[in-house]
Amino acid sequence: MVRDAWRFLVPLVVLAGGCNINIEPPGEGPEAASGSSSGVGGSSGVGGSGGVGGSGGAGGGGDVGGSGGVGGDGGSAGAGGGAGSRCTVSPQEVACPYETQSIPAQSGILRDVAWQVPLGTPPAKGFPVVLLFQGSFYGPSMMFKGAVDGPHGVYHLALTIKGLLDAGYAVLAPEAHAEGSTFWDTNVPPYSIAWSTAPDHDFMLSIFDSIAAGSFGPLDASRMYATGISSGGYMTSRMAVSYQGKFRALAIHSGSYATCSGPICILPDALPADHPPTLFLHGEADLVVPMSTMEKYNARLVTEGKETRVVTEPGVGHDWLAAGPEEVVGWFDAHP
Repeated sequence: MVRDAWRFLVPLVVLAGGCNINIEPPGEGPEAASGSSSGVGGSSGVGGSGGVGGSGGAGGGGDVGGSGGVGGDGGSAGAGGGAGSRCTVSPQEVACPYETQSIPAQSGILRDVAWQVPLGTPPAKGFPVVLLFQGSFYGPSMMFKGAVDGPHGVYHLALTIKGLLDAGYAVLAPEAHAEGSTFWDTNVPPYSIAWSTAPDHDFMLSIFDSIAAGSFGPLDASRMYATGISSGGYMTSRMAVSYQGKFRALAIHSGSYATCSGPICILPDALPADHPPTLFLHGEADLVVPMSTMEKYNARLVTEGKETRVVTEPGVGHDWLAAGPEEVVGWFDAHP
């Protein structure tokens, strides 16, 4: 049986470079971002000549950005100073070494989590943690190591991982293999309706337990964030829907609401009352997950008084945006 066939379409790969990036200002229009202090501001950029980097993280002394930006001289606004990463950056490739931990999922099956923690001394409660959910087209090996000419913007995704580590966030990337494939259960019937029966739900509970137990190093389970692209973007939304109160902020890339699928997107009557602040990033030429489905989700959140931010890029398809490293780190720093 063919299920969610749209996931396996091969989109056009658009190499980002010199493209215009559209950031919707707060409070203008139904899809506008809400909250005036959440933007990445000032003259900040994605670090130096090699990408996100430098000796510090995102930050400065207040609003995200300022004159420091990702890879500036200061520590992260929310994750603690003195952090850094083990990543290497060149104009051709970003490579971040990572560990792999196998943990039990449904029926005792072991599933892998790729992970890395920042360099430096952890905060007293441990490093804040970002769950990074893969898309259906690549696993951790392509997320932690991305070539500039690789598919789906993997270079910018790897820069995002580096930026998070530099800013003091641990990064955990669970590996998806729903029904023997590489997408998540979140929008796959019957699990999209009966999530408590989904193998990925058991996997998530095991991940939460492993974080609390210190299996991935000293992490702060009270400061969790989530991001992901495509199927991983839908899974990021699932964190708001099914694990309410656990996450400080979300960054959904090329995705939409937890149960939407490609161009089909029907929202429930009401979204969770405590839906975390949500950053949306989307290529305007995305043919796999149309941007209109993201706009529908964002508009509902804005209508219900939730904080959001929307960043789009014209001419970009189903790819991680060049703005992603700075935007994701800045958004999480703005919600400590």
